[in-house]
Amino acid sequence: MKKITCAVFFLASLALQALVTTPGDTTWVHTNQVNLDYYGDFDATVTFPDGSKTYRKILMICTLGQYDCPGNPQYCHQWDYTVNLQLITPTETFEMGRFITPYATSGWPRFGPSWKQPYVFDVTDFYPLLQGNKDVRIHYSGYSGGFTAKLSFALIEGTPARNVVGIKKLFDVSHTYGDAADPFNNYLPSINETAPAGTQSAAMKFLVTGHGSDNNGCCEFDSHFYKVLLNSAQIAQKDIWRDDCGLNDLYPQGGTWIYDRANWCPGAKVYPNYHELPNITGGSSYQLDVQFENYTGGGSLGSYHCSATVFYYGAYNKTLDASLTDIIAPTTDPNHFRANPSGSIPKIKVHNAGGTAITSIDFSYGVTDSTSVNYTWTGTLAPLEDTTISFPELQTLTNMSIAGLNGTYEFEVAITGVNGQTDDDATNNNMVSDFALAPLWPSDLMLTLKTSNIVETNGSWFLGNPNQKWVITDMSGAVVASRDNTNADTQYSDQVSLPAAGFYKLKLTSDNCAGLHWWPFDGTPAVHPGFFKVKDMSGTSIPMNNYAYAGTPRDDWGCEYVQYFTVASAGTAGIEDQTYTESIRVYPNPATNFFMIDVVGLAPPYNIRLVDILGKTVFQTKAQRQSIQIPTREFSAGLYMLIFQDSNGQKRVKKIVITK
Repeated sequence: MKKITCAVFFLASLALQALVTTPGDTTWVHTNQVNLDYYGDFDATVTFPDGSKTYRKILMICTLGQYDCPGNPQYCHQWDYTVNLQLITPTETFEMGRFITPYATSGWPRFGPSWKQPYVFDVTDFYPLLQGNKDVRIHYSGYSGGFTAKLSFALIEGTPARNVVGIKKLFDVSHTYGDAADPFNNYLPSINETAPAGTQSAAMKFLVTGHGSDNNGCCEFDSHFYKVLLNSAQIAQKDIWRDDCGLNDLYPQGGTWIYDRANWCPGAKVYPNYHELPNITGGSSYQLDVQFENYTGGGSLGSYHCSATVFYYGAYNKTLDASLTDIIAPTTDPNHFRANPSGSIPKIKVHNAGGTAITSIDFSYGVTDSTSVNYTWTGTLAPLEDTTISFPELQTLTNMSIAGLNGTYEFEVAITGVNGQTDDDATNNNMVSDFALAPLWPSDLMLTLKTSNIVETNGSWFLGNPNQKWVITDMSGAVVASRDNTNADTQYSDQVSLPAAGFYKLKLTSDNCAGLHWWPFDGTPAVHPGFFKVKDMSGTSIPMNNYAYAGTPRDDWGCEYVQYFTVASAGTAGIEDQTYTESIRVYPNPATNFFMIDVVGLAPPYNIRLVDILGKTVFQTKAQRQSIQIPTREFSAGLYMLIFQDSNGQKRVKKIVITK
């Protein structure tokens, strides 16, 4: 066991996006960073608050980084090891969270000395135990070094959804699976318990992952299930499997990160399963059993590692409470790497922390210091459930991206009402995220796709057609260009002319979830990798976010790659049988006192708006003349968007710089 020291900090606001809330103070508890140099326990004694305050949420963040092992031994930070995050009490050791380290190969695009990945776990239910001096543990199962780790706890003041009136550890089992003479279920005890006084509901938190591989791929690469029985009656059955590893936000990695596995993916958090235990109240006696599928394996057996904890809850503290829990886009959070830099449609996550079903939520959202937009979501959100909500398109994001702005900005969202009423808890109604803008591309593009020739079936790879393709859609989801029905090992070049100014989404997909080029096939003569390139009409390459990996040819993005981008005006390339006589001319640009708009071939009336880079309309008018003068003396110096719309509803966007 290795001991690490800790420190305590008191902050009024949080830097981590997922924790930004107002009002209410937050107490931070940190351990020092430690090198995970070999298999073992890394322990720290930390001082939590004394329990005199209530906290609406407690988050545990394990920040993973890397260092180079002395002498660079084999597998230094290059393997998928299990990390268990534990709370040690005088009588029990509770598992609070689990994640798997990535194949963080040196020199791979995402990794290096400055790489950090935060793994965030909601540990609010452990609050009765997170008081005073406590020991916390990072258990590292790796047989090589290379990773760094640090634990942080954020205790956010307020009222939780329910008070926890009791916590009971059921078991923590790691054992081989598939031995008929030594069944796994023999190690899962039948639990007989009585709920403590004040209990109004109960739930079991169950963490399980499969590791190792027998002749059938079990347990890591073979799906099995478990059942939950309450008083001998089955209340749940759950497959032990994750089928989305090829969509991992932590990509590319140096190993077999795209393979689906037994409830885990390399580099990802392990999500617990929560099973509500119905009809349990204070004084209720009950029997609880977990039974794994009967299975007999062959060869060297794999194993499952599972832990189970029951939480007993009091009544709901709030009747009507919608809680913002995450901003998925726009954000720089690495846990939403694939979705960002995003387009003009913000996406957030909401939790129902009250005892009443939610049928509508009123929101206000926008870029900080810009004009906010209001939106009302309708649906059904039961107590304790979560939902992801996509907002209507935010024009400010489009304007900023068309302006070609760089740097980091802030997006903010607020809940302003629930079910047409005031929310019971205002402390969880606001969030802020940092974000970067998607790039500005030309409206005329040349897209070249070279397909590969490898397919996957039931875990085996064969020569064939992986059906690799691309599609460009606008923000409404309408397809504006695509390349489909491709053949293996074939190059396609397509000229694309975007129809209007605004945001677009480019998505590449591959049925084999191995991108267009995956490193295990390097050096195999029969396997031909693919590639994808975007160029302007002069032949100049256009870089793509998180794709052009320092000039390497990997094209290693798993199941899909998404790129958002904007264009400032409609494209014209590739149309040879049509002569355009319709246009607008804007001059002088930059403008000091005024600028002119000359219109050719477009029928009046014309709707004209001048918008600043934060989306605020500073001037608008309707004109009939084909030569229009716009005064600018009253406007601040800076970059503006001129949005011109003719009588047919067609829009044109021009950049205008105003100087003083």
